[in-house]
Amino acid sequence: MEVGSSRKGQDKCPACIWESTTTETLSEGISVFISSPFPTPPPQAPRSLPLSVRRRGRCPTDSPTAAPQRGTGGGYAQPLRGDGSGRRGLFRWAERRQGSGEGSASRFARLPYPQDQLFLHDTFPDGFLWGAGSAAYQTEGGWRQGGKGASVWDTFAHRPATPPGAAPPGPVGAAGAAPPGPVGGDVASDSYNNLFRDVEGLRRLGVSHYRFSLSWARLLPNGTAPPNPAGLAHYGRSEPPALPQALQDAFGGWASPVLPRLFRDYAELCFRHFGGQVRYWLTMDNPYVVAWHGYGTGRLPPGVRGGPRLGYLAAHHLLQAHAKVWHLYNDHFRPAQRGKVSIALSSHWIKPQHMTEKNIEECQKSLDFVLGWFAKPIFIDGDYPESMRSSLSSLLPEFSEAEKKYIKGTADFFALSFGATLSFQLLDSHMKFQQLESISLRQLLYWINSEYNNPQIFIVENSWFVSGTTKKDDAKYIYYLKKFIMETLKAIRYDGVNVFGYTVWSLLDGFEWHRGYSIRRGLFYVDFQSHDKKLIPKSSVLFYQKLIEKNGFPPLPENQPIEGVFPCGFAWGIVDNYIQVDTTPAQFVDSSVYVWDVHHSKKLIKVDGVYASKRKRHCVDFAAIRLQISLLQEMHVTHFHFSLKWSLILPLGNLSLINHTLVHYYQCFASELLRVNITPVVALWQPMIENQELPVSLAKYGAWENTETVQAFVEYARFCFTSLGDHVKFWITMNEPSVKNLTYTAGHNLLKAHAKVWHLYDKEFRRSQKGKISIALQADWVEPACPFSRNDQEVADRILEFDIGWLAEPIFGNGDYPEVMRAWLHRINGVDLYNFHLPYFSEDEKKLIQGSFDFFALSHYTTTLVGSEKEDAVKYDHFLEVQMINDITWLHSPSRAAVVPWGLRKLLKWVKSKYGDVPVYVIANGIDDGQNMVHDKLRVYYIQNYINEALKAYTLDDVNLQGYFVYSFNDKTAPKYGLYSYVANQYEPKPSLNHYREIIDNNGFPGPETPELLCPEEVALCPECHFFRKRKSLLAFISFIFVAFIVTVFFITYYSKRVERRYK
Repeated sequence: MEVGSSRKGQDKCPACIWESTTTETLSEGISVFISSPFPTPPPQAPRSLPLSVRRRGRCPTDSPTAAPQRGTGGGYAQPLRGDGSGRRGLFRWAERRQGSGEGSASRFARLPYPQDQLFLHDTFPDGFLWGAGSAAYQTEGGWRQGGKGASVWDTFAHRPATPPGAAPPGPVGAAGAAPPGPVGGDVASDSYNNLFRDVEGLRRLGVSHYRFSLSWARLLPNGTAPPNPAGLAHYGRSEPPALPQALQDAFGGWASPVLPRLFRDYAELCFRHFGGQVRYWLTMDNPYVVAWHGYGTGRLPPGVRGGPRLGYLAAHHLLQAHAKVWHLYNDHFRPAQRGKVSIALSSHWIKPQHMTEKNIEECQKSLDFVLGWFAKPIFIDGDYPESMRSSLSSLLPEFSEAEKKYIKGTADFFALSFGATLSFQLLDSHMKFQQLESISLRQLLYWINSEYNNPQIFIVENSWFVSGTTKKDDAKYIYYLKKFIMETLKAIRYDGVNVFGYTVWSLLDGFEWHRGYSIRRGLFYVDFQSHDKKLIPKSSVLFYQKLIEKNGFPPLPENQPIEGVFPCGFAWGIVDNYIQVDTTPAQFVDSSVYVWDVHHSKKLIKVDGVYASKRKRHCVDFAAIRLQISLLQEMHVTHFHFSLKWSLILPLGNLSLINHTLVHYYQCFASELLRVNITPVVALWQPMIENQELPVSLAKYGAWENTETVQAFVEYARFCFTSLGDHVKFWITMNEPSVKNLTYTAGHNLLKAHAKVWHLYDKEFRRSQKGKISIALQADWVEPACPFSRNDQEVADRILEFDIGWLAEPIFGNGDYPEVMRAWLHRINGVDLYNFHLPYFSEDEKKLIQGSFDFFALSHYTTTLVGSEKEDAVKYDHFLEVQMINDITWLHSPSRAAVVPWGLRKLLKWVKSKYGDVPVYVIANGIDDGQNMVHDKLRVYYIQNYINEALKAYTLDDVNLQGYFVYSFNDKTAPKYGLYSYVANQYEPKPSLNHYREIIDNNGFPGPETPELLCPEEVALCPECHFFRKRKSLLAFISFIFVAFIVTVFFITYYSKRVERRYK
């Protein structure tokens, strides 16, 4: 087939300029979209005609012999009516001037965020065409078989040295060097000798068409008659060209005005021999690359470094040749064969650096110089874009008026190629006009739709690439494919673009032009060193196969939000890592005496040596507390989670020096929270960057690797329980200890410290204080990058055990580390690359640690994709042998954190499956913003959907979920994460705060069918009454004495009055 986004133009470079596509039906019932050096596009149907007509073997024309009108995209251009599903009203078309680029730029700058970037669960129109493609030179091989002549690519690939200006061998950004492959495309995937192997691959995919290129040099070895019988027989079985080297040698290739006529003769041969089987023909594939890099820069075959003038001349002849072939088919073959003819054009996408008129014009110019160079003459008026004519002057050839009329309208549909190599890597930097490249296929489709009068569009080549070392699990390839197909669906459903077919590139691995064998783009893996060249399906085969079966991404029940409410007593909270501590005394605490200088300075003057009597400090003296409490009250939260600062409370790490002022501040803060019915959730320790938030004396001598830190933590905890326990009933021993920064010894001691503190509270404080205590772990979900891959699933399971199970399994499981960890460390230590020792617990220590919890508290922020195949060295963890993968269809925050709500539900289910029906609190969940209201919309979406997934876990999965906390309270203590912004010493609520408050007030997402939940009113606790609750007998005795005293006084008074009256 044709060289897809990164190969087109190469096999087509003067040699494969012709792509014919055929709908030949094989014995397996597969409809083959055969392309020759040029891809063959699908027929254009009227917008009102169902696309399914194409599958009945008839072109959607008014009559069997009707020819489409030129200049109308096949003669069926009608006013755009949207997608027919009622969704067209989501967006408005932007008014624009043709050729200005304003419409696309302004439209996509105004789309609603983040709604427009969400994954669209929907299907493609009925009859949508799904296919795969390949190019002759890339996969065919057999370069000396069957009488084939040399093509310009054969000659180019056999050159001894890399041509000047060509990209050096080896993949750009690849994880490692690919194994050596055959020279050029001499053998490649050997499709010439494995036709039925390829057909079986197509049958497995379930595609409706197959696009491949005919080898001009195989059909006409000398470039002209006579034809090669063996070549005709080969393609008659099912295949499709590169420019014969003979024509390059004899005439100078496409630089010669003779080529258009010779190309017409070649096309006539193809039409006569294969036209009965071919439904869609593509005359050429990516003429931009052929002209510019084949004859201008010389980077690609035939390697002529003729400069811009020769490049523009070659393009001139390519357009003339295409027009000749279209007219040939239209005048002599269309009535009988009823096919469609177009040209495959490749393009990049570019966006303005700034939304200024000049930048937008530069973007338009960039597209004009690449895509418009060929599209405007064919689809608009037969002439080059005005931006090219005004900039290039005499360099650009001119068409006569007759030639303009002859070229205009010579396409029955718009055939588009979009991918890495041809659309971007072969785009010269000056063609970007100092603007920004983008891989937005959707915006390109919209631009084509509005620039070229709403043509029917067939995507004849699209995909990305993976490293040449990647074998089966091609996750990166899958997610790029997912993105491009999703953007195509949005272009159809949201933007009203008429796309009627999609072709993935490519069916199988092959020779990737100037990248050689350093990258792979096939759905099927080919071992180029093997003799039989078997096709081994990659994970992308299953992905594409299921996508075709479903005709897109249909909505699934698990993707839909649910209605319902959380139980009574559900904890709705907010988090602040460390509360704002301001112990500055109020003026009423100052015992100094002042006089007012009313005559001169008008100020208060302190009188030295004179003091008033001191009074005891009260909590109301801390003004900072009142402000924070009032802000929390506005949220309607029931719980507030913060951490104490061990390093400030006990600066020396022991009780020899205590910061009583800070302790009093914490006491006051907790009591004020209780006064307004907000439960304090207090962590004893949370690691921070500086000294891990440990006292300096402990951090200095090994921190958690020193066993003395364990005992110091126990004594610190005892002090906190004693000082704050009357006010705090919800304790966290350690909040989010980072396993990324822990050694195995430090983690070992940390677990023992936690367990000892838990048992301390359980034995000495629980009965009197009646609180609960546990540890809070950071727990982001890890998902296999290839959902169909067992290897990727094993990697995901391994990471979950190292990230979460390391600390969770000893506490919530069997008292020891996960077996997966021990087995993995034993394996890697055995190859002498590492020497990591995971300590062992004694039996007593296991009993101490196991069960040291009252609940499972977890902090969850995002989801990570992991794979087993090394693709990107920068994101590869050699220790755990894991490749981090990015799903580019996911929403991302400004800091690039992925927004994946369903990851929370999967995590909660995983916790339940591993550790049973333990009470669970999502103790922190949040996303950063960009310090503006636009990005706070992302937080609104984030909170809404993460809480809804938590509700699913509670109602559908029966997870014992008892609380949810948003991170974070304000931007002052956690910049960019707060529900309150902090600007100019003022706190302002963000829209996300109001949204969270509404969810709290509703206790979830009640719907019309949700039964009413009647919860008893909670009464604010009285911390000051705790003294009396612990001394009930004393209180009863004092009450008795008081009552007896009152009765005695009453009787004394009563009888005294009677005696007085008696004496009177």
